[in-house]
This record gives sequence, C-alpha cells and structure tokens, in this order.
Amino acid sequence: MGVEPVLKFQSADERAKGLPVEQEKDKENGLLVWSVLVIDQAAERKTDAVVTVKIAAPHQPVPPEAIPGTDVRPVLFEGLTVTPWIDDKGCRPGAAGERHRCRAKLGYSLRATGMKPVVAKSAPKAA
Repeated sequence: MGVEPVLKFQSADERAKGLPVEQEKDKENGLLVWSVLVIDQAAERKTDAVVTVKIAAPHQPVPPEAIPGTDVRPVLFEGLTVTPWIDDKGCRPGAAGERHRCRAKLGYSLRATGMKPVVAKSAPKAA
C-alpha cells in the first residue's frame, strides 16, 4: 500500500526544544529503516489482513507497479524474518479478591532485506 520512513521516538522535551525528528537506523547495519504497509489478501481474519514489514535500506524502497485495472501490487519480500513477542497491553490486575484477567496475545514483527515484484511464470508453449 505504501512505504514510509520509520521515525525515532521523540520525547515531549525534545519536541518543545524544536529538535528535528530523525529517521530510525537499523541497529545491525546502520541503514535507514522503512515501513511497508501490506494487505494480506489470504488472511483468515480481517484483523490479521494488514501488516507492516520493516526494511533496512539506504534509500526508500519503491513498490512495484499495480496490476492493470486494480490497486493490487504483488510483492516478494527478500530475507523475510518473523520475530514473535508478547503483547501484554491487555493485561490488567483483577480487583481485590478477583482472579487476574490477562488478555495478552502473541504479536510479531516482520523484517525484510528488500522487496521485488512478483514475476508470473509463463505457461509452457504447446508443441
């Protein structure tokens, strides 16, 4: 859907001082980090359909051209890795005498080294 720079967190004090917001850099290679918003049309649930893939690259990655007549831009992510983590924002202690109610869920972070267009294989020619 789109590619945007990932910006570093800026505290209220830093914003008040008028400091410029910097783009995040990858901890391993120092390259700029970009966020690619993706719609997974094969997702089983609508809440899982939109995902973000982060790409470390010196320049902004460019999505491939859309399929003619649609907004669909099929991409292949190179070097894709998935890092699981626990999203415990839904965890709240129970009131006095009640059980702890935890609505934690498994989250995941997607990172790739690049993206390229999906190339359709041509059908074999009839003899």
